[in-house]
Amino acid sequence: MDGDLRRAAVVSLAALGRSDDWHDRADAGHSLAGFAETQEAVGPLLELVLDPGDTYVTLRTAEGLLRRKDRVGLAVVASALAVADDNHADWIHTAVVNAFGIFAEDLDEALRLCEEMSDDADDRVARGARRLRASLAGIDPVLRPA
Repeated sequence: MDGDLRRAAVVSLAALGRSDDWHDRADAGHSLAGFAETQEAVGPLLELVLDPGDTYVTLRTAEGLLRRKDRVGLAVVASALAVADDNHADWIHTAVVNAFGIFAEDLDEALRLCEEMSDDADDRVARGARRLRASLAGIDPVLRPA
């Protein structure tokens, strides 16, 4: 893994995320989610999840983060959800259903991670994880283990 290239990608995607064009911001957020484990990506990702100009950017960025199906992606979404207004929270909820509405195993793991994060030292992550867990708990997944 080339750290310099990954940092360059994050810098480029973060710049694209500041575009005036909502298409660019949505693409940047979705792509930047793949780099969420890098500290430089977290700030731009939070801004894109809470994009003031277009909730499609919120949806695409949150979906990208949630489809990682890991603690890193969930933590960024939880942090945004802790301060999201009702409109953004609705679009984040839509992304949650899109990402975790199919496989029960994925949903169960996300619930477990949110439970862990609800005691996070970062109060914003902890508050958001509790809110995210409530959203996840309302999902009835399509596919369950046999």
